[in-house]
Amino acid sequence: MERFGSPLVVREQDDPVAHGGEVLVRVLATCILPYTAEVFSGRRRYPLVPPVVPGAGAVGRIVTVGPDATRLRAGDLVWCDPTVRSRDDARTPDVALQGLSSRGDGGARLAEHLHDGAFAELMRVPTENVYRLPEAAAQDPARWSTLTVHLVPYGGLHAVGLAAGETVVVSGASGNLGGAAVAVALAMGAGQVVAPGRNRFALDALVGRFGDRVRPVVLSGDEDADRAAVVAAADHPVDVVIDLLPPSAPSTVTRAAAMTVQEGGRVVLMGGVGMLGGPDLALPYPWLMRNSVTVRGQWLGSRTDNVAMIRMIASGVLDLGPETVTTFGLDDVNDAVAFASEHGGAFDRTVLVPG
Repeated sequence: MERFGSPLVVREQDDPVAHGGEVLVRVLATCILPYTAEVFSGRRRYPLVPPVVPGAGAVGRIVTVGPDATRLRAGDLVWCDPTVRSRDDARTPDVALQGLSSRGDGGARLAEHLHDGAFAELMRVPTENVYRLPEAAAQDPARWSTLTVHLVPYGGLHAVGLAAGETVVVSGASGNLGGAAVAVALAMGAGQVVAPGRNRFALDALVGRFGDRVRPVVLSGDEDADRAAVVAAADHPVDVVIDLLPPSAPSTVTRAAAMTVQEGGRVVLMGGVGMLGGPDLALPYPWLMRNSVTVRGQWLGSRTDNVAMIRMIASGVLDLGPETVTTFGLDDVNDAVAFASEHGGAFDRTVLVPG
């Protein structure tokens, strides 16, 4: 990406060189998020500094490893987590999303050092961000690269301690990340998932895939009525609400979902509401206090979340088979970004295959 608002350019560059604490990976597949076009246009105002090779997360094979790697080997099939953390603060490290975004001045420094992402044949990755995959994943690396999507909701649900049998509300269930959240919540043992959204077709598709453990609710736009409809759809009190709505969504939709939790419930915010302006999310102080409600913001997940997700997929607990995966070669990257933007449904995945 040479500049915001211009098509991506495919060209030869010098091969990246991995130093100590880094791994060089040959990229086999990288998932393109549906909102990628909004990032490249500048609409989302992400702190991505061009010129840059974008792309967050990838499946690949290791080419070389640094001297501090004791278990990884050249040729290993691996998942490359795009969430890069600084190594000099164990409690509150600075964070960058390699090839996509960053947080604060420290995150910007990380992004400058690990500037380029996965839209390339070769990528330099921190050693701790590389996870071995079962060799069976080599049969369909494109499908496995959608870990990028599924890790987001898993990080939020794990952070608030989702327990087996609990009732979950997924705010934004008809979207790409929201659909993944429904699948992940059920795979984690949720007894029931209430799925509010505006797209009846997308909600019906969720029910078609997962059955009556999913309770769809078509939103009307009336905050009070929508809150009541979500509560009525559940057989049991709501334990957890996860919000994954995009920046274009009004905060009233998030609030309507959040205020369905029972006493002692947990709300985890992972979407983009308010990022582009508009009214902020306002939750009533008395309601929060008197009902002992926990509200947690969560940007991405932990390192161990990667291990858990790989195990869930490898064991079949999380089945990616029903999802539609469309692949594009590197020369067709602009078509791929446009396609991802137009196919952002709950089970639609667009993948770039650099090889």
